[in-house]
Amino acid sequence: MNEDITIEELARRDTVLSTVMDSLFDGVYITDNARRIVFWNRGAEAITGYSAEEVVGRFCHDAVLDHVDGENCPLCRDRCPIVRCLATGENVREKVYPRHKSGRRFPVVTHISALRAPGSGIVAAVEVFRDVSAEEALETLQKKFDELMQSFVSKSTYERVLAQARSGDAASAELRDLTVFYLDVAGFTAFSETNGPLAAVRLLNDVFGMCGLITREHRGDIDKFIGDAIVAVFQDPEDAVRAALRIAHEALPALNAARLREGLPPVRVRMGVHSGQVVQGVIGTGDRKDLTVIGDVVNLASRLESLCTPGEVVVSDACHARLSPGLRDRFVARGSVSVKGRVTPAEIYESRREGGGAPA
Repeated sequence: MNEDITIEELARRDTVLSTVMDSLFDGVYITDNARRIVFWNRGAEAITGYSAEEVVGRFCHDAVLDHVDGENCPLCRDRCPIVRCLATGENVREKVYPRHKSGRRFPVVTHISALRAPGSGIVAAVEVFRDVSAEEALETLQKKFDELMQSFVSKSTYERVLAQARSGDAASAELRDLTVFYLDVAGFTAFSETNGPLAAVRLLNDVFGMCGLITREHRGDIDKFIGDAIVAVFQDPEDAVRAALRIAHEALPALNAARLREGLPPVRVRMGVHSGQVVQGVIGTGDRKDLTVIGDVVNLASRLESLCTPGEVVVSDACHARLSPGLRDRFVARGSVSVKGRVTPAEIYESRREGGGAPA
C-alpha cells in the first residue's frame, strides 16, 4: 500500500479504486481502525437495501446490519470479525446473517482483510460479502429431494446412482458378499379380501415403515418391496440378524399391541436370512431401471421365510456360521429341510426368545 493512500483517500468516490469497487456485484465496505464505515459500494447498497448516504460515517457496531451467527448470537460487539481482523491482521472468512433494511435476515459469506500502510500498521479493514440466499435455497431443496428419493429407493441405490451421474460412467454389475433379509406378511391375501384395500394399505405401511426404520438403524438398505414382502440387504450378517430379531421380538409385538388397542387384528410376519454372493447391478430398460440384487442368495432367503414360524426368524447355515457365538446361541437347529428349487437340502436355524426354547 502506498504511503499516500489514507483513510481519506479510501473514502473518496472519484478515484479509480472506487469506480472498480462500485462495478462489483459483491458488497464491499471499508472501515477505519475504529470500525467507522468510510466506504460503501453499490453492491452493498443492492444487497442490504441501505444507501451509502445512510451508512457512511456510522460505526459498524451501531447495529446498521446487526449481524448474528448461525445460532442467532449477536456479533457486532464482542465477537465482530472485523475486530479480529484489525487486531491480528489475519484474513477472516465467515458465514453471517445481517439484517436487510426491510427487516428480514439473510445469509452472506464474508471475507475481511486488513489494509496496511508502511510505517503505520493496520489502518483499515475491507469486507467483501455475497448474498448466498439462492445457494442456501438450492441446498435446502437438494436435501429435501435427497430425502424424498431415498423414501423410494434404498440408500445404496441412491448413492450409486449419484456416483454414476457424477462420473458419467455406466453402471456395471458386480459380485458382492451380502446378507439378504426377506420378510413376508403372513395371511395378507386373506386379510385384504376381508378388510378391504384401505386397511390393507395401512397394514403394509405400518409394517414397511417399522422395517425401514430398523433396517436403516442397523446399517442396511431396503432393496425392494414385492407386494407384501420386503427384501433388505446388509454388508454385515450380524446387522441383518439383529435387525430381524428386533423386528420379531420387540417392534412387531409393540405394533400389534397398538393395533389391538384400536380393535385391529394383529400382523404376522415370517423372516428368512441368508448370506452369500449376489449380483448387484442395474435391472431394467429405457426409463425404468432399478439397482438391485439378484441370485440364489435372494431366492433361498425367500424360501427360508416360507419355512419360518410366524413371528420368528429362520437363518441359513451360511448366515449362522458368520455370527458371533452369543448371537448364534439365540437360534436352535431345525435340521435339514428340502427347499423348492434346490437339489441339496438346506441346514436351517430358527430363532428363540431369550430365556426360552425353540418356538412352538
